[in-house]
Amino acid sequence: MSFFKKIFSKEKKETLDKGLEKSKTSFFEKMSKAVAGKSKVDDDVLDNLEEVLVTSDVGVTTTLKVIDRIEARVAKDKYLGTDELNQILREEIAGLLSETNTGNATDFEIPEGTKPHVIMVVGVNGVGKTTTIGKLAYQFKNQGKKVVLGAADTFRAAAIDQLQVWADRVDVPIVKQQMGSDPASVAFDALESGVNQDADVIIIDTAGRLHNKVNLMNELTKVKRVMQKVVGDAPHDVLLVLDGSTGQNAFEQAKQFTAATEVTSLAVTKLDGTAKGGVVIGISDQFQIPVKYIGVGEGIEDLQVFNKIEFVDSFFK
Repeated sequence: MSFFKKIFSKEKKETLDKGLEKSKTSFFEKMSKAVAGKSKVDDDVLDNLEEVLVTSDVGVTTTLKVIDRIEARVAKDKYLGTDELNQILREEIAGLLSETNTGNATDFEIPEGTKPHVIMVVGVNGVGKTTTIGKLAYQFKNQGKKVVLGAADTFRAAAIDQLQVWADRVDVPIVKQQMGSDPASVAFDALESGVNQDADVIIIDTAGRLHNKVNLMNELTKVKRVMQKVVGDAPHDVLLVLDGSTGQNAFEQAKQFTAATEVTSLAVTKLDGTAKGGVVIGISDQFQIPVKYIGVGEGIEDLQVFNKIEFVDSFFK
């Protein structure tokens, strides 16, 4: 058994390396220019490094934290060579991520004592929300869990149809109503159905509209309140899905959604198609919400549990 576990971990690591390839290449090309002709980490190198981190979508606030940490190392160690900079960056960014992502899970797990474990998924249209739900259902089912999906994004017929396609593909039950139905009613039915089927995990899709934050907040609050009539402490996780390829726009979406509802975890998708992988570091730090999942490919198995050690290792390899 341990042999297969080892092989699977290796495969996951290779997928992660491949998924972050564009981000890594772009970062190190910029880094090479930042330290060109320099042998020690001085003010010029730090100024250049600041620019590298900002243009790699780490975000200004997080970049300044990283620079402060490196300045403290320089002051303490008196002399730091530019050849050590990569290792120092790895350590300081891993330290920063550890402050938010305290766990270091390697597999899809649900907390003990929550059955059914209810996940409410939020995020704007087009970020890969429904795809993330489908891939999550696949992973949980692979772990031997019984999964039920709820199509509470009733604003778009396409959202219901897309979730149905994933339910069929993964072979899990779905609870849905007609387009325009009350989302809270769908969520209620999904939880009731999940409880009746003795489900381990119930995943509820919600509408991705942000044009009116007050309406969004009211709708999500109502969905939560109605779910609690069936499962008293639901939802156990409010998962915000962000499109990593949009870079700074993902920060804006995170800001809007965290203001509209209580988000407890993040999934950052589409990291493989872009050089904007640094956004994971910035979002994790700035919003103090753990990144739980990352999308590093289009395959059904290419949604991974976010492991900060492996992520930093792949990013700075």
